[in-house]
Amino acid sequence: QVQLVESGGGLARPGGSLRLSCVASGFTLANNIIRWFRQAPGKEREFIGHVVGSESGDNAGYMDSVKGRFTISTDNDKNTVFLQMNTLKSEDTGVYYCNYHQFWRQGTQVTVSS
Repeated sequence: QVQLVESGGGLARPGGSLRLSCVASGFTLANNIIRWFRQAPGKEREFIGHVVGSESGDNAGYMDSVKGRFTISTDNDKNTVFLQMNTLKSEDTGVYYCNYHQFWRQGTQVTVSS
């Protein structure tokens, strides 16, 4: 049974950092694409990045607004995907979700505020 469990959200100040985790079960991360999305209050869910992990390393891509600030990585031993978020901005506030095919979970709330 495929499951994804996000954690690591919370309150951060502008310019601060948070690291989100997505623990996957029921499948192995290696060579599978995992996507991160977020949904800001009153807005539609938006794609922010993806990663495909392999023995040779991670292959990740990002939307322009987070490029250079966010990093997605995998730990295949822990079957976990990480979203490292640096230089956070108020517009990064939202519920963050990891996604594998049609599988979603409840997400984790990130609030960036002074």
